[in-house]
Amino acid sequence: MDGQDGDEATVAPLVALEAMDHARNMRMAIAEGGGNAVWPFGAVIVDAASGAVVARGVNGAHLNPTLHGEVVALNDYVARRGPDGLASTVLYTTAEPCPMCMGALIWAGVGAVVYGTSIERLAELGVPQIRLSAVEVCARADFSQVRVLGGVLSEETDALFANRARDDSNV
Repeated sequence: MDGQDGDEATVAPLVALEAMDHARNMRMAIAEGGGNAVWPFGAVIVDAASGAVVARGVNGAHLNPTLHGEVVALNDYVARRGPDGLASTVLYTTAEPCPMCMGALIWAGVGAVVYGTSIERLAELGVPQIRLSAVEVCARADFSQVRVLGGVLSEETDALFANRARDDSNV
């Protein structure tokens, strides 16, 4: 994808994804992912109104198996700002959130999620996955209003995972 297009599923949108600079924000998530050569799952949370990055995260599963990049970014947000205000944010992540992370994002009330590499593509690249899409997780949460946009800068994020260092001991 060119960074501005992707596949979208929506449930009562709270943020205007059309106004976001997807390429810029995804490149920041990619930079975060560079902080873990083996598992380059990087994420940034962006305030939809201002475009400011309000939190960052990179996979830390070597320290705790629940510390996926999205969860680390959520924890960073809450540590800085408390648990309120997430409905007006967009989380950008190098790969489609796994079911654990997507569930956390739904429960946190994040307004939207934008990802690069799909779960299916990660599996093709040899990255272990639970093959349940973010959209499927959202569909099971009838109270959720999170928007999901996938495939943004997927050529770049796919390369990030295809060229990662190999140590499959910690996902």
